Amino acid sequence: MRCPFCQSSDTVVRDSRSAEEDTAVRRRRGCQTCGGRFTTFERVQLRDLMVVKRDGKRVLFDREKLARSVKIALQKRPVDEEQIDQMISGIIRRLESSSEEEITSSEVGGLVMEALSTLDPVGYVRYASVYRDFKNPSDFARFIEKHMAELGEADKE
Repeated sequence: MRCPFCQSSDTVVRDSRSAEEDTAVRRRRGCQTCGGRFTTFERVQLRDLMVVKRDGKRVLFDREKLARSVKIALQKRPVDEEQIDQMISGIIRRLESSSEEEITSSEVGGLVMEALSTLDPVGYVRYASVYRDFKNPSDFARFIEKHMAELGEADKE
């Protein structure tokens, strides 16, 4: 493993432990050259997933891109890093366990919306504003009214 600071390949593992509900291994590493410390995660990847974008372009699924978008939606919210990692791992497990090798970006977005709706309501609305391409404040209001109505119906059941 190369050091992200000095690019040396002379690094050692200082500590390993399971993470993300035993679906990953978290490793603390140290660089023998510069003394820098960094963390890596090792995860099982069942297969490569292709994401089909709205314009028809196909790209390799990128966990880090998904994590960045979720973290932006949850910025300054009372959700810790472990909860975010668990949510993302759950979404990826669902995608990998389906029989499809290609998934649409709207499927990924739908799974993120579903997970965020239970994790953090403000993050859910923030993500929806980008995912559903809100243009003005009335789009927010309509979305929130619809979400509140759905919650009300769920409470009646």
